[in-house]
Amino acid sequence: MNPDACDPLAHTSMYQRAEEDSDDSDGEGGLGNVSRVIVRPPGHSGKAKRGHLCFDAAFETGNLGRVDLVGEFEYDLFLRPDTCNPRYRFWFNFTVDNVKQDQRVIFNIVNINKSRNLFKDGMTPLVKSTSRPKWQRLLRCEVFYYKSPVHQNHYVLSFAFGFDKEDEVYQFALTFPYSYSKMQAYLNALELKFPESYERSSLGTSIQNRKLELVTFDEVKKPDKVDQKNVIHMVVILARLHPGESPASYVVQGLIEFLAAASQPIAKALREHVVFKIVPMLNPDGVFLGNNRCNVVGHDLNRSWNKLSQYTHPTLVAVMKMLKEYDNSSCYQVDFVIDIHAHSSLTGTFIYGSTYDNVYRYERHLVFPKLFATKCEDFCQEHMMFNADDRKSGTARRNFVEALSDNVNTYTLEVSMCGYYLNGTNILTQYTEDAYMRIGRNLARTFLEYYRFTNILPIPAVDDLRPRKGRPRTHRPRPRSKTRSEIRARPKTTRAYAPISYTDLSICYDSATSDEGSPVRYMYHGHGAYGGLRMRPHVHQDQFSLSNIQAARFSNLDFTSDYRLKVPKMKAAQTEQKMPPIEMLTIPPKPHLTIIDFNQLTRGGLEEATAGRTIEREKEKIRRHTLKSSSRKA
Repeated sequence: MNPDACDPLAHTSMYQRAEEDSDDSDGEGGLGNVSRVIVRPPGHSGKAKRGHLCFDAAFETGNLGRVDLVGEFEYDLFLRPDTCNPRYRFWFNFTVDNVKQDQRVIFNIVNINKSRNLFKDGMTPLVKSTSRPKWQRLLRCEVFYYKSPVHQNHYVLSFAFGFDKEDEVYQFALTFPYSYSKMQAYLNALELKFPESYERSSLGTSIQNRKLELVTFDEVKKPDKVDQKNVIHMVVILARLHPGESPASYVVQGLIEFLAAASQPIAKALREHVVFKIVPMLNPDGVFLGNNRCNVVGHDLNRSWNKLSQYTHPTLVAVMKMLKEYDNSSCYQVDFVIDIHAHSSLTGTFIYGSTYDNVYRYERHLVFPKLFATKCEDFCQEHMMFNADDRKSGTARRNFVEALSDNVNTYTLEVSMCGYYLNGTNILTQYTEDAYMRIGRNLARTFLEYYRFTNILPIPAVDDLRPRKGRPRTHRPRPRSKTRSEIRARPKTTRAYAPISYTDLSICYDSATSDEGSPVRYMYHGHGAYGGLRMRPHVHQDQFSLSNIQAARFSNLDFTSDYRLKVPKMKAAQTEQKMPPIEMLTIPPKPHLTIIDFNQLTRGGLEEATAGRTIEREKEKIRRHTLKSSSRKA
């Protein structure tokens, strides 16, 4: 190695670090997490004052390797890489305290190894405090992800934050943490709540002697005679091979809660017909240490299924042994093995599968993702992928194709660390803990649809799947009489329509397709034979049209108590117009549709299609009207 070569992450700082390690900076030489490290400005000695931030990541799932003060209020944070594997640096989880009221700072995470991630698409870190224990995402306008020339053009995640309370401990994380201890506490509480429908056991231990938990739901009635028709169907769920993908644990928790509910009809139907084997945490050591992808010896477990070792992959060996036993059994048939992960560079929920030379097996393999897509509004079909890539031979979905029988469908279920886009929009909806658990519940509903589709589950009535709400006790049904009342025939009566007076009403049809009333309007004008009034054709809109009503032109209208319209008298000069008298109309013409060339109905085409016919109709009506009047005079 060239002794003159510089560290690619080294940068110019206004506060130069000392040659030797100090208690306030890097007590473990970058190999461990910071433990109550107080960052003081240069030249300050003695007791730390309020505002000298104290960083801590020496707790379960914590990750922060080093802190440098590079400005008056700016800090460079270095993530601790995975144990025995310096390649992976993405997960972070640390606390900050000893803050000052309204203190504003800038944190720069400078050594993220994965440049392509969701921080480019709007993902932001999470924060919570002592008095506000619910995780919240930082505002997008305060988070920046960019290439920094100060850090050798490496990608840097910077976010600004203002501490509003002094006696608070603030915690920052990449996504919602889910620790090994939290899983143990949750399983203990669930065991006490649902002792009948829930079975908990251990498949083995990890390298650091942590339990490999196994949750079983099995209420299937065992057949007296075992054959191909009476085989017991099984579903296996795996999660947390990668410690930094904590959303997978929330998905599994949602699935377990749904299946454990004794009063849920869907869960009860699934438990009575299908056996569920769930391994909620396959890498407990990596989760406990706060690694991003590897176990305690630096192995990526999702690339190790094809080279198992009892010494380096004891949890994988235990799971593979269980799968082989059930797959080779004559009593059980493993239908699904689903490996749940969280994706750091794609949005939404999607599934990775495999391709097969057998077209019938491939078609059967596509059924479950299709059903799952109908249950999830956040499912993204664009990211779904089916392949037979040799580079992925160490993953669960590729290795199980060869290691297990042809009846097993193996998938990788991916959920985004950030969120999903609503269908047909550019609106990014951020995931929450409840949203991740909802995906687990949708997974259980998909199993119900699949087994009903394959005739393994009976199709119940819709009312049986819905919880019935009892009526209140105060409700009493109305007693019915035993003697049926005689139905009398309705007397035959004549119907007479009420007479309609047209003396004071203008006959006006606004329908654009009317042949008699539009676009020629009739307005009362002057005195004539009918009720002392005359009518004349009027091509433009009259005073009772919609445009005039909207413009509130009611100055010449007078409504009387009998709700009939009185037309004001016109001037004498207007009555002397030479217009032939019009005979009294008995019934107004009824509007009806005209024949229009629908090939012309583009934008604005309706007016073009009807304009010619309108003018011709207007001319024809005036001509007929004139001829009729002339014949009367003659």
